[in-house]
Amino acid sequence: MKRRIAPGGYIYHVFNRAIANTRLFEGPDDYRAFERLLADACARFGMRLLSYHLMPNHWHLVLWPREDGDLPKFMHWLCTTHARRWRLAHNSKGRGCVYQSRYKSFPVETGRYFIALCRYVERNALAAGLVQRAEYWRFGSLWRRMHPHFTTDVPPLCDWPGGRSDTWVEFVNEPRTKKELAAISPSLTKGRPFGSPAWQQSTAKELELESTLRRRGRPRKTERKPGVSSSEKELGALY
Repeated sequence: MKRRIAPGGYIYHVFNRAIANTRLFEGPDDYRAFERLLADACARFGMRLLSYHLMPNHWHLVLWPREDGDLPKFMHWLCTTHARRWRLAHNSKGRGCVYQSRYKSFPVETGRYFIALCRYVERNALAAGLVQRAEYWRFGSLWRRMHPHFTTDVPPLCDWPGGRSDTWVEFVNEPRTKKELAAISPSLTKGRPFGSPAWQQSTAKELELESTLRRRGRPRKTERKPGVSSSEKELGALY
């Protein structure tokens, strides 16, 4: 298994999914137990949590580790501890894995790419049709920011680099476009750094992720003319 390279200072989108048809969160108690565990993990490892969203069979975290190696240490403790406690709570100890694989992650450039990522994360339940508005989903950072008086056993949220717009909630609720999804899809499926082309190249080289930038299949017959890509135009218009 290849060693993960995770320098501090980068922002990472981290996500994981339950194995097969398992539901990680069968009710409010399961969601709250994970939130308490996430709060404990942030305290133990000094992790900065920028955004999160818990869904019935998977979750998303946007993390900003300070030091090299903080991310894998944080995630190893979080995932293994949650799996062990989940098995105990559901009386299924010794019945195999809880997660389908080790967690997945990719680095994200600050600015409009970070904004686009957090919009993707915080509207997950809305996109899945679980709520009529994104802020109605109880188990995520968008709801948490709108209810700051609920501070017991919940993960602390750190300030975003560059801050948030006063119209953030309405922006999260706006429909996603096909171009927006196409821009982030390679990062979700391949672990490709999410950012501008120059940033992607330099980050992929530093983190040994050059393979995520390679295109599959036969090369195109025509070369793309230099200029701003469609995904950059789309992201630039998002915020």
